[in-house]
Amino acid sequence: MGSLDLPHASSFKGGSETFLRNVFENILKTYLRKNPTANTIWELVQSVDNEKICYDHFTFQTLKVDGYGIDSVSSFFMDYGYKFETGIDFPKKKVRGCWLSPPDVHVPEGGHGLGNGPLPRVVISELRVDELSPESQEIIRKYLIPEGGKQAVLSSALGSLIWEKPTYADFYQLAKESEYGAWVLIHGYTMNHLAFAVHRFKHRFSDIGCIKVYLEEKGFKLNSDGGILKVSQDGLLIQMSSISEKLAVEFADGVTETTPASYIEFTQRLVLPQFKDLPHHQIKEYHRRDDFDANNANKIFESARFTSDT
Repeated sequence: MGSLDLPHASSFKGGSETFLRNVFENILKTYLRKNPTANTIWELVQSVDNEKICYDHFTFQTLKVDGYGIDSVSSFFMDYGYKFETGIDFPKKKVRGCWLSPPDVHVPEGGHGLGNGPLPRVVISELRVDELSPESQEIIRKYLIPEGGKQAVLSSALGSLIWEKPTYADFYQLAKESEYGAWVLIHGYTMNHLAFAVHRFKHRFSDIGCIKVYLEEKGFKLNSDGGILKVSQDGLLIQMSSISEKLAVEFADGVTETTPASYIEFTQRLVLPQFKDLPHHQIKEYHRRDDFDANNANKIFESARFTSDT
């Protein structure tokens, strides 16, 4: 994908890890408050066998225009020790993405959640606005305020738009060309989705297939694009996501319509072949498949569908 020219990461200093964890906690609370179905699944996962959860990644969507793109989110996390890894292009969607690996932090035995568990990877994508039609570019640009991208992470934590709420006419017009762009226009920098680290579960949910059966029995809709269980080419990364619910939104012109909200994902990273003989209790995160898979990621995008399931 080429260099994104991101700044060098710094290491933790003083109490900054606590601050970073608090920011994640607030991003999570906002996401759960805005997405009732995701919240229900999140609560169910924890309730089964008192499961202690860890997160694989948090994902954000941005607009590459006037400082609102990937850098608007990545700069904050890189200031707290995150490191740029690799990028993925999605040419048909006019989107590119990257992921950031978390800094090394001490995780106590049994540490979990955002309080004292492993820090999640951060996945950020951006819509290449300058590749859209002039009409779509005009819609996006008329809402964005100068320097507003600097408030991206604060916006995510608060769940508030940086710009004024759009009209339904603008939202609908943009959605015809870019559902991705329309989603960001109405939801802003609210976290697009989180992913549980299935391989860190201890009990009934330690296999993603068991989670699939459980959620289907509970009546949740799962993203079936490319199969419900999306498997990387090497077979070592397995992902599954819910279908985002559609929630009523009141637009600036008084129209109320349902639009896709966020969804929730489950990610299982299998042990790399060279470590397959390690005793289970010795296996660490670095013994497992890292990175992401372009084909899987492209299918996961379809979880926030604008059209009805057939």
